[in-house]
Amino acid sequence: MTDRYCVFGHPVAHSKSPAIHAAFAAQTGQAMEYTAIEAPLDDFAGAWRRFTAEGGRGANVTVPFKEEAFRLCDTLSQRARRAGAVNTLVLGKNGLTYGDTTDGVGLVRDLVRHGVTLAGARILVLGAGGAVRGVLEPLLAERPASLVVANRTAAKARALAADFRELGTITGGGFDAVAGPFDVVINGTSASLAGDLPPLPDDLFSEGATAYDMMYGAEPTVFLRWAEARGARPVDGLGMLVEQAAESFYQWRGRHPDTAPVLETLRASL
Repeated sequence: MTDRYCVFGHPVAHSKSPAIHAAFAAQTGQAMEYTAIEAPLDDFAGAWRRFTAEGGRGANVTVPFKEEAFRLCDTLSQRARRAGAVNTLVLGKNGLTYGDTTDGVGLVRDLVRHGVTLAGARILVLGAGGAVRGVLEPLLAERPASLVVANRTAAKARALAADFRELGTITGGGFDAVAGPFDVVINGTSASLAGDLPPLPDDLFSEGATAYDMMYGAEPTVFLRWAEARGARPVDGLGMLVEQAAESFYQWRGRHPDTAPVLETLRASL
């Protein structure tokens, strides 16, 4: 019998997850089916229940349902509990739903794949929304020298930093208080989607710094173009997408796929 998995979102037709997981399954010899399901905005929990009743074993969850997925879980990983959001659902043999968030793991693995050393690094993360909350614990687990969260609303960044303070050296504030240099700057804002750029100083980057945008596209984002012009190495978030998917795949199937050929194929398709 073929096990069923899916990605829930609204909208979701654009999702690359079905192609990624089909490649993982073929590579590792797993008998599974993975589809995209557009859940109704007012009944995500019902969509999950219907899916599992029809034989679904697990799912990825994308916007706008990550917080709702968090609330429906019977058990949660520690990192999902801290993030307050879930992007990976697993139906246990006992019928209980387990929730995890793999975004931060995906980000860290992609940075490491690009040769970025996080231990002892000075890291700046732009934004204080759900995307940022989901990556802070894995970043702090790498033991950076410092991690600064900057946001247009300074109070939100300070509150977010306070939630993670026990895990490492982390502070928060407004964009106007950002003072470099930083070794790694991660854009977790949605500004790239609108072609906008957070207000940032020109002397943001240390020598050899990496600028990372969680967004990706056929062309570099405005943030990455701005960063490269100031001497930083630009990296987009396509690798994060593939790496977080690989962690979800491991949660479901107990196998670690080779992400490199899948990422190469995906990049060529943009």
